[in-house]
Amino acid sequence: MMTSPFLSTDRLVRHGSAALTLTLAGLSGASAQFIDRTSGPGAMVRSELPDLGGPVAAAAPAKDYVLPALEIIGFDIILNRLNHQFDKTTTDYNVTVPTIKRNISSSWVVDNDPYKTNQILHPYQGAMYHGFARSTGMNYWESLGYTFAGSAFWEIFGEATRPSRNDQIASGIAGSFLGESLFRLSSLVLENGSGLPSNLREVAAAAISPSTGFNRLAFGNRFDAIFASNNPAYYGRLQVGASTATQAVLGPSVQDKRTEAVVNFAIDYGLPGKNGYRYERPFDYFNLEATASSGSGVESIHNRGLLIGQKYELGNDYRGIWGLYGSYDYIAPQLFRVSSTALSLGSTAQWWLSNSVALQGTATAGIGYAAAGSVRTAGERDYNYGVAPQALVSVRMILADAAAVSFTAREYFVSNVAAASRGGHENIIRADTSVIWRVHQQHAVALKYLWSQRDAAFPGLSNQTQTRATVGLYYTLLAKDGFGTVDWR
Repeated sequence: MMTSPFLSTDRLVRHGSAALTLTLAGLSGASAQFIDRTSGPGAMVRSELPDLGGPVAAAAPAKDYVLPALEIIGFDIILNRLNHQFDKTTTDYNVTVPTIKRNISSSWVVDNDPYKTNQILHPYQGAMYHGFARSTGMNYWESLGYTFAGSAFWEIFGEATRPSRNDQIASGIAGSFLGESLFRLSSLVLENGSGLPSNLREVAAAAISPSTGFNRLAFGNRFDAIFASNNPAYYGRLQVGASTATQAVLGPSVQDKRTEAVVNFAIDYGLPGKNGYRYERPFDYFNLEATASSGSGVESIHNRGLLIGQKYELGNDYRGIWGLYGSYDYIAPQLFRVSSTALSLGSTAQWWLSNSVALQGTATAGIGYAAAGSVRTAGERDYNYGVAPQALVSVRMILADAAAVSFTAREYFVSNVAAASRGGHENIIRADTSVIWRVHQQHAVALKYLWSQRDAAFPGLSNQTQTRATVGLYYTLLAKDGFGTVDWR
């Protein structure tokens, strides 16, 4: 069902861009002394790393199981009241005792809310729930429970419409995936010294994970212990530039914008091969990438993390991890869009091809629940849901930390299984390749080619094909002087 108009995608883009700029600055140094409170209820372990200026927290209290529940309920109440007061275009927030009783007893449906509401704002709302729980001492699985319950509470008590199962997946599951990555990234900014003033680190961390920032501000020393990353190997970058379309098959869409300004942020956290780093907690490895453009607003969000897995090695030059990944994807290349919440089996690895050339990559295959459809159409329904088999292949060749060549391909087959439409299916493929040259220290330039295609077939409609390809040039700020190679040799 509908979420707050105040959490608009435009605001997310504006605030997110500023936060990510501070994030890159905050990630450019080595880890400061930090505290781990995940070893057991209320436990805390100090890691003996050099203190480079990062904040050091006082002793952490035992977990508070009541506080995040109250925060989630309070957040939902405030969200409902703000929507009821200021959004006069709908009666969805006119919650009464009869609507609550009906929602408790009725079957769950698939709603018809706007696409961005369901596929961006609901996962972000779930990420807020996850952050409330995570920042009060809960581990990942406990926080997932709070997120799932918070989403159900909103569906029953936050809206007057019947509860929807698609929102429960987007908020309760995708929200937890996104929330954990944002919590980890926020904590990493706090953990790193790198010369940034502590108040700027706090601002950047709160912008990335607002619920984490709220608890640090509201409760002072009680929840200001910094989550222990255990010093992962990571690769991060921020890109700013422009792209122009080289191919556009509009299909049922009526227009597109050929030239776009683009901002892209990406981080690989917990890259395999670092000596002593273990994959014992969900999202000890994760990848998060977000792109904003003048043509689409939020153009894409890609988030995947290792839920359960272990590391492995082959010979002296190959290190990897494998297991079960959870993912949330959102893709909107102007002409069409697809969003998926999925579980996949796969592996992430690095292979030293020579003394100075390394190959990093990820391959996964799994199944998700996806929404897809065309945009800017004349007379076609907005989007469709269905169970979606999907696959990912991503490789990056790093040449002596002077340049990197990467290729990524994704495919989603949105079937008519568990669909809320009249049947049919959609097959969406997205691929990109890029070359990044490091010019000086953390400064680089990048050339990127991006290709997206949608093939759809629905009863009563002619088969549809939509294709969009772009080429772009970007200034790139690296989080470190290199491209994230891990050297265990």
